[in-house]
Amino acid sequence: MAATREALLESWDQPARWPWLTVSDALWTLLVLAGSGYAYSLYQSYMDGYEVAIQLGATLALIGWGRYWPPARRFTLAVTALTVLALWRYGADYELRKSAFLLKYLLESQAAFMWMSTLYVLATVTYFAALFSRSEFIGKTATALTWSATVMGMTGLLVRWRESYLLGTDIGHIPVSNLYEVFILFALITALLYLFYEDRTRTRSMGGFVLLVISGAVAFLLWYTFGRQAHHIQPLIPALQSYWMKIHVPANFVGYGAFALAAMLGVAYLLRDWAETRNPDGVLARVLPPAALLDDVMYKAIALGFAAFTIATVLGALWAAEAWGGYWSWDPKETWALIVWLNYAAWLHLRLTKGRRGTPMAWWAVIGLFVTLFAFIGVNMFLSGLHSYGSL
Repeated sequence: MAATREALLESWDQPARWPWLTVSDALWTLLVLAGSGYAYSLYQSYMDGYEVAIQLGATLALIGWGRYWPPARRFTLAVTALTVLALWRYGADYELRKSAFLLKYLLESQAAFMWMSTLYVLATVTYFAALFSRSEFIGKTATALTWSATVMGMTGLLVRWRESYLLGTDIGHIPVSNLYEVFILFALITALLYLFYEDRTRTRSMGGFVLLVISGAVAFLLWYTFGRQAHHIQPLIPALQSYWMKIHVPANFVGYGAFALAAMLGVAYLLRDWAETRNPDGVLARVLPPAALLDDVMYKAIALGFAAFTIATVLGALWAAEAWGGYWSWDPKETWALIVWLNYAAWLHLRLTKGRRGTPMAWWAVIGLFVTLFAFIGVNMFLSGLHSYGSL
């Protein structure tokens, strides 16, 4: 068992190999370029220079993502096919969502989000069933459910983007503008990050823990939908009518998703530590992921999240300078973003310079999620400032 764990971590730590160009890479690159070019030909009249630059950057990023992680290609193709099908069925009539079977029960954004929610909850249960049964088939089913949920959620976001324009060109906007939309984005990014680590580590034993936080986001979304009717598309408030939103918000949520993933792996680490202390021969000690693996992936997730959050903070400062005339104003949201950044900077500093790891760092990762959660939601609920939008 020890040799297996060492081999797993050794393969995990090997750098990815990037061949210059294979046939599949060339086909993928051409396909993405063709799709991006077609989208540009359709929507260039609505785009300014900044948005053209964002599209170019997104196109290059998608090519690189697909080359670095081949499963991303299948995911992208599935989302594209379903989104194009939905847009074709819509045409220019938004009201078709109420009568067209395909839209009403599958591809209209709200229907897609309901499928996403159901599949994520099922995936959570299935991952834990796979963990305790050690069934390869159940594990593969859990992975398939997670991929399916993520495909439906991403399709729903893209279709919602089009739906906003069908309501009116003055209403249309990228769907990352309010708490409802960004919670969906959070679930999708967290799931994709987990699926990446699952693929690279060749183990599904972490899945149930990570899917728990996604199911928590789903529970909030369902309450927010049915309790507050927050799913209706609304026009952008003036403060958000900027191209900066298209890059600042997604970068932020790569950070949030990575921090959430690390926290749930911290929970798994603490459970394993407790199980090995109390009953080393018990069920938990036998089925939970190896401590070394949990520690390593937790570190990599926090490093990735910290890089993304740093970029998002810089982008936010540039946006603030354009919108409010200054890069930093010590607004509560900015202050708490700095607290989050310092928290994970200190975590990484101790890991990299002092070699700290183990139970204290796992506790820190778990507590860090609550700090991040307050910066994400609590500030808007309890504190006022320039960022006082997106409240419950």
